[in-house]
Amino acid sequence: MGKTRLRENDPVIVTAGNDKGKEGKILSISGDRLVVQGVNMRKKHQKPQGEGKKGAIVSFEAPIHVSNVQYAAQGKPVKLRARFNAENKKEIFYRTENNEEHFVRKV
Repeated sequence: MGKTRLRENDPVIVTAGNDKGKEGKILSISGDRLVVQGVNMRKKHQKPQGEGKKGAIVSFEAPIHVSNVQYAAQGKPVKLRARFNAENKKEIFYRTENNEEHFVRKV
Protein backbone atom coordinates (compact mmCIF):
# COMPACT_ATOMS: atom_id res chain seq x y z
CA MET A 1 0.00 0.00 0.00
CA GLY A 2 1.19 3.55 -0.73
CA LYS A 3 2.10 6.22 1.78
CA THR A 4 -0.65 7.45 4.04
CA ARG A 5 -1.45 11.10 4.75
CA LEU A 6 -2.11 10.25 8.40
CA ARG A 7 0.48 11.07 11.08
CA GLU A 8 0.91 10.29 14.79
CA ASN A 9 -1.52 12.16 17.10
CA ASP A 10 -4.06 12.62 14.28
CA PRO A 11 -7.68 12.00 15.34
CA VAL A 12 -9.21 9.07 13.45
CA ILE A 13 -12.49 7.13 13.27
CA VAL A 14 -12.55 3.38 12.68
CA THR A 15 -14.64 2.64 9.56
CA ALA A 16 -14.51 -1.18 9.51
CA GLY A 17 -14.15 -4.09 11.92
CA ASN A 18 -15.29 -4.86 15.44
CA ASP A 19 -14.54 -1.34 16.69
CA LYS A 20 -16.37 0.45 13.85
CA GLY A 21 -17.40 3.97 14.90
CA LYS A 22 -14.82 4.36 17.69
CA GLU A 23 -12.63 7.46 17.76
CA GLY A 24 -9.09 7.79 18.98
CA LYS A 25 -5.73 9.30 18.19
CA ILE A 26 -2.92 7.51 16.40
CA LEU A 27 -0.22 6.37 18.82
CA SER A 28 2.21 4.84 16.30
CA ILE A 29 2.52 3.94 12.63
CA SER A 30 4.50 1.00 11.25
CA GLY A 31 4.23 0.36 7.53
CA ASP A 32 0.56 -0.01 6.60
CA ARG A 33 -0.58 -0.71 10.17
CA LEU A 34 -1.23 1.72 12.98
CA VAL A 35 -2.05 1.67 16.68
CA VAL A 36 -5.07 3.76 17.71
CA GLN A 37 -5.73 4.70 21.34
CA GLY A 38 -8.51 2.56 22.85
CA VAL A 39 -9.15 0.58 19.65
CA ASN A 40 -8.58 -3.16 18.94
CA MET A 41 -7.85 -3.96 22.59
CA ARG A 42 -6.25 -7.35 23.27
CA LYS A 43 -5.27 -9.16 26.47
CA LYS A 44 -2.00 -10.93 27.10
CA HIS A 45 -1.21 -13.31 29.94
CA GLN A 46 2.19 -12.37 31.31
CA LYS A 47 4.34 -14.69 33.42
CA PRO A 48 6.00 -13.40 36.59
CA GLN A 49 9.23 -11.59 35.70
CA GLY A 50 11.68 -12.30 38.51
CA GLU A 51 11.45 -13.34 42.14
CA GLY A 52 8.63 -11.95 44.24
CA LYS A 53 6.70 -10.61 41.23
CA LYS A 54 3.24 -11.76 40.21
CA GLY A 55 1.94 -12.61 36.80
CA ALA A 56 -0.82 -10.49 35.28
CA ILE A 57 -3.25 -10.12 32.43
CA VAL A 58 -2.19 -7.02 30.48
CA SER A 59 -4.45 -5.11 28.06
CA PHE A 60 -2.91 -3.39 25.05
CA GLU A 61 -3.89 -1.87 21.71
CA ALA A 62 -3.11 -4.12 18.75
CA PRO A 63 -2.32 -2.59 15.36
CA ILE A 64 -5.02 -2.25 12.68
CA HIS A 65 -4.71 -1.70 8.95
CA VAL A 66 -4.63 1.87 7.69
CA SER A 67 -7.52 1.17 5.28
CA ASN A 68 -9.86 0.65 8.25
CA VAL A 69 -9.57 4.23 9.57
CA GLN A 70 -10.25 7.76 8.31
CA TYR A 71 -9.26 11.18 9.59
CA ALA A 72 -11.85 12.60 12.01
CA ALA A 73 -13.11 16.17 11.70
CA GLN A 74 -15.92 17.37 14.00
CA GLY A 75 -16.72 13.73 14.82
CA LYS A 76 -17.15 12.65 11.20
CA PRO A 77 -14.77 10.76 8.90
CA VAL A 78 -13.33 12.88 6.07
CA LYS A 79 -11.02 12.20 3.14
CA LEU A 80 -7.63 13.89 3.33
CA ARG A 81 -6.39 15.49 0.11
CA ALA A 82 -3.05 16.98 -0.94
CA ARG A 83 -2.12 19.99 -3.06
CA PHE A 84 0.74 22.38 -3.66
CA ASN A 85 0.24 25.92 -2.34
CA ALA A 86 1.53 29.23 -3.78
CA GLU A 87 5.03 28.68 -2.30
CA ASN A 88 5.13 25.25 -4.02
CA LYS A 89 4.93 23.45 -0.64
CA LYS A 90 2.69 20.43 -0.22
CA GLU A 91 -0.23 20.80 2.18
CA ILE A 92 -2.90 18.44 3.45
CA PHE A 93 -6.55 19.53 3.66
CA TYR A 94 -10.10 18.16 3.67
CA ARG A 95 -13.45 19.34 2.38
CA THR A 96 -16.72 19.41 4.34
CA GLU A 97 -20.15 18.48 2.99
CA ASN A 98 -20.76 22.05 1.80
CA ASN A 99 -17.37 22.20 -0.04
CA GLU A 100 -15.52 24.31 2.57
CA GLU A 101 -11.79 23.55 2.60
CA HIS A 102 -10.03 23.11 5.97
CA PHE A 103 -6.24 23.13 6.26
CA VAL A 104 -4.66 20.28 8.30
CA ARG A 105 -0.86 20.62 7.94
CA LYS A 106 2.08 21.35 5.67
CA VAL A 107 4.21 18.41 4.59
